[in-house]
Amino acid sequence: MRPNRPLVFVAAGACVVTACLLLAWWLSGSGPSLNEAHAADPERATPSDPTPTKAAPKATPNDPALAALQAKYHRPDKVKYPADNAYSPAREELGRVLFFDPRLSGSNWISCASCHNPAFHWGDGLPTAIGHGMKVLGRRTPTVLNLAWAEAMFWDGRAESLEEQATGPIEAPGEMNLPLAELEAKLKTISGYKPLFEKAYPGEPISRKTVAKAIATFERTVVSGEAPFDQWVKGDDKAISESAARGFALFNGKANCTACHSSWRFSDDSFHDTGIAGTDRGRGAVLPDIEVSQFAFKTPTLRNVDRRAPYMHDGSVATLRDVIDLYDRGGDVKRPSLSREIKPLKLTAGEKDDLLAFLQSLTSADRPITVPSLPR
Repeated sequence: MRPNRPLVFVAAGACVVTACLLLAWWLSGSGPSLNEAHAADPERATPSDPTPTKAAPKATPNDPALAALQAKYHRPDKVKYPADNAYSPAREELGRVLFFDPRLSGSNWISCASCHNPAFHWGDGLPTAIGHGMKVLGRRTPTVLNLAWAEAMFWDGRAESLEEQATGPIEAPGEMNLPLAELEAKLKTISGYKPLFEKAYPGEPISRKTVAKAIATFERTVVSGEAPFDQWVKGDDKAISESAARGFALFNGKANCTACHSSWRFSDDSFHDTGIAGTDRGRGAVLPDIEVSQFAFKTPTLRNVDRRAPYMHDGSVATLRDVIDLYDRGGDVKRPSLSREIKPLKLTAGEKDDLLAFLQSLTSADRPITVPSLPR
């Protein structure tokens, strides 16, 4: 079982620190472009330093230190697939069909896509999910965006792979409520599935294993598209606003967001108690003897995050601005398990605006998803 990762954020070298300071310095005011010096902005002075920032001299966006920081957010060129479940178009297509088929549930009306709806950026737009018998569940539906690179699944990390995750909700009584033995028998009675399985996994039977592998293959193709931030990282100065660029400096500096939201996916794949009230122990139910795991939940990706309200594992935070306010005040509940990274940030109103602008720059226009015709 994977233990919790250390919750201490360590800066990745002097060049990163330098880049954060440089970017914060020369983006501290306002002006017509990122290439020009900016005027001081008194509203952005922190309470501990009420003196307005001096106008910064002209700086070049291709500064090596800034480039080194931006390089940490470059998107990968290829999707990762495991050796024992390599990609093929037939496997993707079978997985797509299974993902959208409500017959994978005991009621015959809940599919994977019922909760992971592409129209809601692979969530459901609800505070918490609705399962079998219209039961309101205790946790919000997490997105499946970019899970090809993830290391642990579910809010509590109880599944080690997408293959293991895929059948969990199917057999869960509160979710899709279909025992896996019944799933296998049901699919074998649908003649249209036979050629799909034979093409995708020749020589392997219709089974819970091939169902899981096919769904996992499809889910690995669910990748967010290129966002304005990605264009900026690649060198397009005008791709994001000056406010968003200042937000990037805050994200990597004063706001310390990268302590958890790291890499191009903006997730460390670890688990943190962020000070949300409630009795759900999260990762603590999986690792009951580890104090920092209590009330800890997986760090979600920030890709397309402004399209996935409400927020947090229980959907208790309505807007992204509310999320920023939550972290700015250092969480709402102080427990022994509270992440050491959660502490008051003393952000100004202008800094919060900049962080929000940066988060909005992570939203991409993704390719449309075609709902498949289901086999009979």
